[in-house]
Amino acid sequence: MRYIMASARPIHLSLLLAFVVLLWPLVSEGGSTSASDTRPRIVAFGDSLTAGLGVQADESYPAQLQRQLDSLGYHYRVINAGVSGDTTAGGLRRVPWILNSKPELVILELGANDGLRGLPVDQTKNNLRQIIRQLQEAGTTVVLAGMKLPPNYGQDYTASFEAMYRMLAKECRLLFIPFFLEGVGGSSSLNQADGIHPTKEGYEVIVEQVLKVLRPMLNEGTPNPMPAHKQG
Repeated sequence: MRYIMASARPIHLSLLLAFVVLLWPLVSEGGSTSASDTRPRIVAFGDSLTAGLGVQADESYPAQLQRQLDSLGYHYRVINAGVSGDTTAGGLRRVPWILNSKPELVILELGANDGLRGLPVDQTKNNLRQIIRQLQEAGTTVVLAGMKLPPNYGQDYTASFEAMYRMLAKECRLLFIPFFLEGVGGSSSLNQADGIHPTKEGYEVIVEQVLKVLRPMLNEGTPNPMPAHKQG
């Protein structure tokens, strides 16, 4: 009996993995599967910084971005496709599922875990390039979010890592956010205790940075007037 149970575990795990993979596009959309929602889709494609590790689901940057777009009158649907711990290699494997959502625009935030593991920059760059090309070939607009690493990884490595994003943005002609954590990274008041993942307030800052890049190209709906108490 022990042997049978031990042998069954891998089968059960395989079935569970297959189940998760099949449902991933639905889970990543926050459980909303309404076919009547015809708004063009923005997919936030990334790792734990996109998934919102350590904060409530409605405090993640994709959720806050959705609320901001709604309040401004832009009719887009934001899908959170962040997976904690994901690398660019993992992201490359996920591209077909990203495309299943038929996104008009993808905000690509990947690479930080590659850098923290000290993976070769050329390897990370090649993975990102392949992700970008597959998305572009499907007619998707890509916004690339750059990242930076702590200085303890060595000046040559950190400089090459940061430059990689600028080079890809130029090579692939992408909309570019130079540093995804601009104004948040290094701030104890805007990050959780681990010093890596933003708080709700940190994500608010990130959303403002993302909107600066997105708004010039948003074409659905007309922005609503600012509330009276916010007018200058």
